[in-house]
Amino acid sequence: MTPKKAQLLKIFLEAPDQPRYGFELMQLTGQPSGTAYPILAELERGGWITSSQEDIDPSKAGRPRRRVYVLTCEGYLAARQALEDLSETFRPPAPAQPRGRR
Repeated sequence: MTPKKAQLLKIFLEAPDQPRYGFELMQLTGQPSGTAYPILAELERGGWITSSQEDIDPSKAGRPRRRVYVLTCEGYLAARQALEDLSETFRPPAPAQPRGRR
């Protein structure tokens, strides 16, 4: 789990049912397209997210369809566990109890 992948997953976990699109994720994370889209493709291959084309009429919307990404149930569980594991990996140990003064 890389920090950049964890950053994307955190966005998905903040609102698990909300579809996200690539440019939005890039804005929220500050990641360039060359970083975000390969991670999204990897997450999709792993079954953590699914993607589809937005259901709009481009001529009426005045823009092309966006690809939207949605966290799967399996992805939700796996992402929560992965971020918990990552957090545990980097959590400093509890400080030793201070010794009394002499």
